[in-house]
Amino acid sequence: MKYRPDFPQRFGSLEDARARCQAFFTWYNTIHRHSGIAYMTSHSVYHGQADAIAVLVARQSALDAAFRRNPNRFKGKIPRPLALPEAV
Repeated sequence: MKYRPDFPQRFGSLEDARARCQAFFTWYNTIHRHSGIAYMTSHSVYHGQADAIAVLVARQSALDAAFRRNPNRFKGKIPRPLALPEAV
């Protein structure tokens, strides 16, 4: 959290710190895609939604689009979504 570019040096009060952390944790768990869990959100994996075919199809679609834009980035090999973890 402290390595985020918008993280303040100091908080004005305990309430400011709590508000900042609450917003950060909401983003981190529901929006941020984690490389360690196949670029899914923590929320989707925890609630069993990551296995839904629509999520994996959407991820593959994004990878396909990235490959079409710049195949050299992937050494000419079409990328595949990472396997989901066994436990979180």
